[in-house]
Amino acid sequence: MKSDATLDVTGLLCPMPIVHTAKKIKELKVGQVLEVVATDEGIKEDMPAWCKNIGHEYLGVEENDSKYRTFVKRLV
Repeated sequence: MKSDATLDVTGLLCPMPIVHTAKKIKELKVGQVLEVVATDEGIKEDMPAWCKNIGHEYLGVEENDSKYRTFVKRLV
């Protein structure tokens, strides 16, 4: 999936990937997509929940080599 920006939070554990995502997404314009690369498996549940609570669109996750690439579209 194509993204407008990438945030690498590998090695960080919950809640830090979401904390960093919340800061980074503010740098994007509405409609842009942020790719978050994480090693914490919890991101698979945390990111969709965070998006739902905040009002962004969760676009999915790709898994490979013990890394999780999640995609978030800024809506607000």
